[in-house]
Amino acid sequence: MSDHNSYQNPLTGRYASKEMSYNWSPQKKHSTWRRLWVALAESEKELGLAITDEQIAEMKAHLDDIDFEAAKAEEAKLRHDVMSHIHVFGAQCPAAKPIIHLGATSCFVTDNTELIQMRDGLKIILSKLLKVISILANFCDEYKDMPTLGFTHYQPAQLTTVGKRFGLYLQDFMFDLARVEAEIENIPFRGVKGTTGTQASFMELFNGDTEKVRTLDKVVSAKMGFTNPVYLSGQTYSRKVDYYVLTVLSGIAQSAYKMANDIRLLANLKEVEEPFEKSQVGSSAMAYKRNPMRSERVCSLARYLMNLPQNCAQTHAVQWFERTLDDSANRRITLPEAFLAADVILSLLANITDGMQVYPKVIHARIMSELPFMATENIIMEAVKAGGDRQDIHEAIRVHSQAAARVVKAEGGRNDLIERLKTDPLFASVAGKLDEILKPESFTGRASGQVTDYLTDVVRPALERLKDKTAAETEAISV
Repeated sequence: MSDHNSYQNPLTGRYASKEMSYNWSPQKKHSTWRRLWVALAESEKELGLAITDEQIAEMKAHLDDIDFEAAKAEEAKLRHDVMSHIHVFGAQCPAAKPIIHLGATSCFVTDNTELIQMRDGLKIILSKLLKVISILANFCDEYKDMPTLGFTHYQPAQLTTVGKRFGLYLQDFMFDLARVEAEIENIPFRGVKGTTGTQASFMELFNGDTEKVRTLDKVVSAKMGFTNPVYLSGQTYSRKVDYYVLTVLSGIAQSAYKMANDIRLLANLKEVEEPFEKSQVGSSAMAYKRNPMRSERVCSLARYLMNLPQNCAQTHAVQWFERTLDDSANRRITLPEAFLAADVILSLLANITDGMQVYPKVIHARIMSELPFMATENIIMEAVKAGGDRQDIHEAIRVHSQAAARVVKAEGGRNDLIERLKTDPLFASVAGKLDEILKPESFTGRASGQVTDYLTDVVRPALERLKDKTAAETEAISV
């Protein structure tokens, strides 16, 4: 069937990176199964089972050359995906065929592989998250001193700076970074546990030698890069792990949605815009439009991702005793798509942040349309210090403010409060100071210093600590 006649997942077909697509590909999945079978056979041999070097070498020679058509044909007959791949692997490795999957249950390869894919997927996410953080940190540093109108309830509020506002988004992503790091360190391995998790089959293989069975579990886990196999499992690892991992990805989606949605609002105000390419079309009908389509896509995918952890919570809650299979089909969709969505979101954010347009004159004009009202307390204090009566000054400002507001709202005019005060004899003593009082920089508090402190104390050290490590790890797990 032509690809145009069947559904294609847009996450892989349109959006996701080759690294993340590969991480959840059949090739990565099934070649990892084979690596697990090799690790198991090697470890069983090291602990005394009658497995030869020839058998191990034969298996290692066929880790990646998987005949997917043959496996598909076998599965059509056997109705069991793991057994179909055991048969195909065995046909390629006739000497090793008798010892492939020795003592193991299907979840030895399926569950352990999914844990590897989640760990490797988190490493890719970590690398992409660091890129977003690095670009965003530079943006915050560049604009830390630029005053902008703050909003509470999406109504004008006291001033902040462009860099401080985006520093709030940066801090959210730093929180996410800490969670991703912790999850990579803490994600467990199912290890070698047998059919219902009791290791009974391995106790049989090793003639009741408990210490060898315990060692087998640890050695196989170590060969696959894990130091923490779970002490207890049923046939599967606890599906609670999926919930924890996807909660971290959901956290990234929440941070992304907050930032992208604010950019969409700022784009409407013409203060900030995402990159817009020379030949990009904003609307099929309205040729002048510059729609924030990347930010909208971030929000669209983030909304999807934020809902997936609840799916994992339900899956964990309804697992019966040592296992039931109603988790399988669900997780084949939920786990990959969560990682693919997170991958796309971070790629989009890196693109948006790296080419973001800021319009200082628009930002300044909006400040000056509101700042006269916000500055009235400062004006009152200056007028009183110059000898004015506080109550008379307050009443005059109240009257002038309402008149100026009426001009803005009812007539669509500009805020002329300062001009009104300059011509009022009550304010003659401070008329020459009003422009100085209205300098936006005087109303941003420690916004700039806060950004500098945060970048110096928290962000830059984290970027320095992780840059080399993540580059090497991402390279190691890529195609």
